[in-house]
Amino acid sequence: MKLVFASNNKNKIKEIQSILNGSIQLLSLSEIGCHEEIPETAATIEGNAILKANYVTEKYGYDCFADDTGLEVNALNGEPGVYSARYAGKQKDSNDNMNKLLEALKNQSDRSAQFKTVIALNLKGTQYLFTGIVKGTITLDKTGNQGFGYDPVFQPENYTETFAELTSEIKNKISHRAKATRQLIDFLNSTK
Repeated sequence: MKLVFASNNKNKIKEIQSILNGSIQLLSLSEIGCHEEIPETAATIEGNAILKANYVTEKYGYDCFADDTGLEVNALNGEPGVYSARYAGKQKDSNDNMNKLLEALKNQSDRSAQFKTVIALNLKGTQYLFTGIVKGTITLDKTGNQGFGYDPVFQPENYTETFAELTSEIKNKISHRAKATRQLIDFLNSTK
């Protein structure tokens, strides 16, 4: 089966391909000739995933899936949430985002948080949603150099390392994106 993954984020594409393990032929946006930035203007993580999937299906005619991910911090009433990628400004700089987050939590004792990924799948004229959540805490400092985004400050439950300290094999088994992607794969396998 061929599916478009509505992303140009090389890190995300690599992570999803690793999780899919060859079960689906994945096409990136650039492979279908989509080089524009797809608007992410929804007020929710689910809404952004839907916007991106619909954009590709409507404009390019492909079955596709799109994801959106947010880091939701309890002490910050769910922020940065839908604005995770641009929390510190429009430039999407991970270090600036992490620095702003650590500063916002400086005097907070509750550092609990969760990563949430929603995948919107457009397949044969019907839309399906899959949600993956991993709970954890925000560390006091950045540690590790694996992964991307907020990985150096997010420590998943039952682990003493941050996502950025874990191997990609472990992260790809326990992450929010892995959970949502497994649901997607199970669904696709059940429709064959």
